[in-house]
Amino acid sequence: MTGISDRIMKRLRSKGRGKWVCTPKDFLDLGSRAAIDQALSRLAKSGDLRRVGRGLYDLPRTSGVLKRPAPVDMDKAVAALARRDSVRIMLDGIAAANQLGLTNAVPAKTSYVTDGATRDVKIGNRTVRLRHAGPSVMAWAGKSSAPVAQALRWLGPQAASDVRVATTLKRKLPDAVKKDLVRNSGSLPSWAAPIAYSLVEPQIAAR
Repeated sequence: MTGISDRIMKRLRSKGRGKWVCTPKDFLDLGSRAAIDQALSRLAKSGDLRRVGRGLYDLPRTSGVLKRPAPVDMDKAVAALARRDSVRIMLDGIAAANQLGLTNAVPAKTSYVTDGATRDVKIGNRTVRLRHAGPSVMAWAGKSSAPVAQALRWLGPQAASDVRVATTLKRKLPDAVKKDLVRNSGSLPSWAAPIAYSLVEPQIAAR
């Protein structure tokens, strides 16, 4: 058991404190599932790593200001959750629009969409809402422009056509993300495709 525990900790340290959330699945090359579960449980009890949710662990960094473990990185925790449950997860529309500076509205709960079941998940001291979404939405999972597509869907045709939306996106988005949005514009609602093309210079769109 000590050997497995040592190798688990070595892998965690190699990722950097606060930079990776892991699940038992991430260590199945080191031993049986039962042995991995037992090793992770003992490491959490000893304080060598932190349990941030069911089957989710991290090696927390210490907050320089508060002098205590920093909160878990939610994006990394959600990525680990997706690996654990073999589902796809991405930001929902309101959260994406907020991150992109397109709205001041914030969801009551940290919220994502998934091709898995609708449910609430406790991560750290926060409750994460996972809402089932259909194939047309989840087709964007893994694409760099997914948050933009989600934000436009949430805004809807009238709000998204406001010139300030295109201006904000044009200023904030890297060219690679704009190009990805245009490349996948066929999966956008018909009213959103022209907005995608308005974000890029003609030579960028053509590449």
